[in-house]
This record gives sequence, C-alpha cells and structure tokens, in this order.
Amino acid sequence: MKTSDFDYQLPEHLIAQHPASKRDASRLLVYGRETGAVTHGHFRDLEKYLRPGDLLVMNNSKVIPARLHGRNQRTGGEFELLLVEENAPNDWWVMLRPGKRGRVGTRIDLHPRTVGAPPVTAEVLAVNDEGHRRVRFEGASNILNVLDQFGEPPLPPYIRRGSNGPIPEDLSRYQTVYASAPGSVAAPTAGLHFTPERLERLREAGIATAQITLHVGLGTFAPVKAETLAAHRMHEERYELRPETVAAIRHARSGGGRVIAVGTTTVRVLESVAEAHEGELVPETGRTRIFIFPPRNFQVVDGLITNFHLPCSTLLMLVSAFAAPGGTGGVRSILEHYQEAIRKEYRFFSYGDAMLLL
Repeated sequence: MKTSDFDYQLPEHLIAQHPASKRDASRLLVYGRETGAVTHGHFRDLEKYLRPGDLLVMNNSKVIPARLHGRNQRTGGEFELLLVEENAPNDWWVMLRPGKRGRVGTRIDLHPRTVGAPPVTAEVLAVNDEGHRRVRFEGASNILNVLDQFGEPPLPPYIRRGSNGPIPEDLSRYQTVYASAPGSVAAPTAGLHFTPERLERLREAGIATAQITLHVGLGTFAPVKAETLAAHRMHEERYELRPETVAAIRHARSGGGRVIAVGTTTVRVLESVAEAHEGELVPETGRTRIFIFPPRNFQVVDGLITNFHLPCSTLLMLVSAFAAPGGTGGVRSILEHYQEAIRKEYRFFSYGDAMLLL
C-alpha cells in the first residue's frame, strides 16, 4: 500500500490544544466492525458498550519531563534538548536544537526550573544518521532522578504553547492516572480519558483491567515519509509483558470475555509477543519494531480504544488494519469515519476525543 492512501485533510481548529474539562468528558465514536454501525457518545458511558468479563489492557508507561533547555558553555547560545533514548545512566540520545551548533565536544549547562537544583552539564559525544546527539550528563548520579527540577512535559509540536512552555494543566493532564513506569517521551494518549472514578465504575460493571508497559518514543507520532509502507523502517520501543497480565488475558478468554486494548501501544506489545511465540502470550521484556498495517490479522486483541491520529502516521495505519482484519477495506472505513468526525467537530490528536472499535 502507498503512504498517500492514509492522507486526509483536517481543519486546524479541530486539533485539540487543551484537554476536555474532565478526562472522561471526551466524546466517543463507537464503530462495530461486523455490522458497520457507528454510534456517537461520550467516554463517561464507556461501560455500556462493553460486557461483563471483558478485559481492558492499558499501557502504564509514565511520561518523563524530557524537554530540557540549556546554554552553550563557550558561546552562550541557547539549546533545547529532547531526550529520546537512554543507553545507560546519564548516557542518552537526544534531539538537539539548533542541531548544527551541537558539534561533538559541545558542553551545555542545563537551565534549572526549580530553586536549589544541582548544576548539571551535558556534553555531546557523537551524532547518528538521524541527526540525534549522544550526550553524557554530569552533575547528577542519574539525570532521571532530577528531571523534575530541569525538564518540562514533551508536548507534541501541534499543541502550541507560548514562550514559557507548557502550562500547569499539562503537568497532570499529559499523563494517565495509572502511569507508574517512567520512560515515555510521548503520552499513550488513549489512556488520558480514564479517571479513577471511571475505572471503579468499570470494575463494578464486571470489566477487569490489566497493564503492560511500552515506553513511547518520538517515532510513534511521526508521519511515514517513504512512498510505500513496505519501505518504512519502524522505530523501536521497549516493552514489558508481566505474568499477571498474561494470566488475566487467559482468564478473560476462557470465560468468553474480549481483550480490549487501550491504545495502539498496547496492541503493539500484545501482537508482538504473540507473533514471536506462534500465537501464544508469554511474560517477557524486550524491544519491538512491529509495523502493523493492512492487511493484517490480529491474534490477541478483540477491541481497541484509540484517539484520532495524524494523517499518514503508523498509528492511523494500525487502526485501519484493525478496522477490517485480514483485508484492506479498513482504510476506506476509517477515513470515512474520520470525515464524519470532522463534520461533527470532534477534537483530534493527543488532547482530542476517542474511538472504540469492537
């Protein structure tokens, strides 16, 4: 398939700049894959679309304050650093802006955001083919332990903030309420709609929950630049599938319940593990480059909660594959539903509304 098959036009005013007044106040488009029926509702009514015995599997990765600012020790020039991938404690690949000034050997003093923060310096060690810089942090035993004193939430570029950066609501709302495993540099956005109260209502309705971990990287939201999907090289992300989650999935299936993935990141973990073990789920920790696009059959996931995604993104391709497993008809269906969502003025992308595919 061609990348252009997944393109669409979105009015700019529908790109959500702020979250809904309350997390579960977001709108919800429900698509029945077998019947083709579409229902419009709200996320606070999620349990009425599910059944007792169903299992929601969520990504508990926590977004780290990965955007840093600093000054060149030699010239005084300003830099922005975005943490991308940890190699070892204090050894990271970062996106550095302006990149051309970040030559090997450049030393950058980080700007603290809180009083009393220790002096921390980043030294550029290398440059890779993607233009990312490998840096070593000095002044803290582990930069992760002091990020709250230096960093800010790594909001995607389509969420616009002033020169002062993220606002207070971003500190809490660009994070799921069940996040517990630090490591993501972008939020697993399908989970942003849940509240503690909504999770309790689901439990009362007989709908169980389980968790996986996949640390979301920058490539998740990047558009595919290759002309064909076959030519695209997928980004790699770290994941963990724990024994209790495998047991919960087996229990749900044995009782006739459905496995509902909360977000495309959860789909990638479950289908990666199943693909590697001939359809079986086993507890494991690993890294995945799985690229899910039509046509594709799914071995674990029966339903999907997801946001509305960018044109030509791998996320939109995954959702299109899930909309019609084993075929390519899901591309047309999803783009038609996106057009209906546009007509009804749904809010798109990270802080936007949600879809439920069953």
